[in-house]
Amino acid sequence: MNSGTNLTNHFLIAMPALQDSNFFHTVTYICEHSDDGAMGIVLNRPSDLQLLDLLAQLEIDKSFPESCQQPIYIGGPVQIDRGFVLHSQEKRWESTVAISEQIGITTSRDILQSIATGEGPEKSLIALGYAGWAAGQLEAELKANAWLNGPGDLYALLDLPAERRWDAAARLLGVDLNLLCGDSGHA
Repeated sequence: MNSGTNLTNHFLIAMPALQDSNFFHTVTYICEHSDDGAMGIVLNRPSDLQLLDLLAQLEIDKSFPESCQQPIYIGGPVQIDRGFVLHSQEKRWESTVAISEQIGITTSRDILQSIATGEGPEKSLIALGYAGWAAGQLEAELKANAWLNGPGDLYALLDLPAERRWDAAARLLGVDLNLLCGDSGHA
């Protein structure tokens, strides 16, 4: 990675030709990008689990059930048994790491307890697993035209239904994915 390509707080939007089943038509929010690799959360793959189910499994009291009516997302193929909460940063929890001034990611149980009692963040997305890239891997995939990337407006996507997020993320960058060809040309 060179200093001009840090993609932290950016979207990776799968190009139409990307056929990997883990990333086909996905939009991923990059939480960290460094010389060591990258880590992100897929934003448009809801699972069959609801937050209410997860809270029951963790034996967390749900005294504010309205805030628990949200899907759990498949954040990526790595560590699918580990939970991540992308959220607005009105406050911090035990393991919160700031991605930007507005967005944080938390992996500790206390944020789930706060959501269950109605004291959680204003905006959040809860995911199991994450997308990860080794050093240089993401850069190689970008050169191979697997991804479209640009600054991420996470809030703009969280208000949309999951099935609209892939196209909407590209439109935020001024791109209509329906007009893109799946193959790149070579001279």
